[in-house]
Amino acid sequence: MSLNEIHAHMVTLEVTDDRTGETFRRELPIEFQETANFLRLKGEDMSGSPSELVFISDTGMRRLKDLTGQGPDTDPCGTHSQNAQ
Repeated sequence: MSLNEIHAHMVTLEVTDDRTGETFRRELPIEFQETANFLRLKGEDMSGSPSELVFISDTGMRRLKDLTGQGPDTDPCGTHSQNAQ
């Protein structure tokens, strides 16, 4: 089975303090979604309003550039040339 997307409604954050070297773990009620294109974290800010962070992967950035016409002028599958009918 191929895993194309990861979803979770709770994340575990693990950090190691720079000064003491001590490691801390926290479970947080954050919605997590990851694909080949991005990683998205959704939750609430300090006032309870919805908030989200999106981190775009290298693959996602290449695809976004291609969609907006900023990618290379190449045809990776060989079917989009002007001579192809």
